[in-house]
Amino acid sequence: MLLGKKIVVVLPAYNASQTLAKTYNEIPFDIVDEVILVDDKSNDSTLKVAKEIGINHIINHQTNKGYGANQKSCYKEALKLNADIIIMVHPDYQYTPKLIHGMASIIANEVYPVVFGSRILGMGAIKGGMPRYKFIANRLLTRFQNLMFGQHLSEYHTGYRAYSANVLSSINWEVLSDDFIFDNQISAQIFAKGFEIAEITCPTKYFPEASSINFKRSSIYGLGVIIVSIQFFLFRIGIYKSKYLQ
Repeated sequence: MLLGKKIVVVLPAYNASQTLAKTYNEIPFDIVDEVILVDDKSNDSTLKVAKEIGINHIINHQTNKGYGANQKSCYKEALKLNADIIIMVHPDYQYTPKLIHGMASIIANEVYPVVFGSRILGMGAIKGGMPRYKFIANRLLTRFQNLMFGQHLSEYHTGYRAYSANVLSSINWEVLSDDFIFDNQISAQIFAKGFEIAEITCPTKYFPEASSINFKRSSIYGLGVIIVSIQFFLFRIGIYKSKYLQ
């Protein structure tokens, strides 16, 4: 706990057997109360490793449901455990759990209700080996999103996120996509409800064992980001409503 707030770390896993233990061992258990792993029908030994290292809360999807669906299972379970702060860390070790202290502190002290770990603040993305085309796409999409959202974030595409339970209980994330665009849709929901998002500089690592979507999937994701951004802009000016933006 931190300042009386229960902290739950969620690990949305898919083929993370080679990196899961390293990620888990960096979690600061001096403040983290529970860890939840949701395995999205991995083809490797992710579940076996999770049990061996002592993760108690494990959910095993019987079919591959997608990244967004994985997060939904994570958040449902975290809220069932009465978490006050929920922090998502990818178990592929692309992001270090060592930043959990800082991210949780911002929420526990009620400075901001949501915190993103940004690879773009500083030189984390370039130093970590982010492919050049992904870096350029990230910058272009983020600039467009800031314009449409009326915000000034350094990036919207990080998978390192911390939420207060109040935020997740206030938005209808269960109706969002089961695919990668979930992350951008939930950001839109957060802003639609009037919450603010803080950012903290986050180093990142790109290596063969780290998960990464290919160029085709990245292109589909980018198109989805543009659509979500336009939908939010139309929502902002009062001419669009949907089941996820209210």
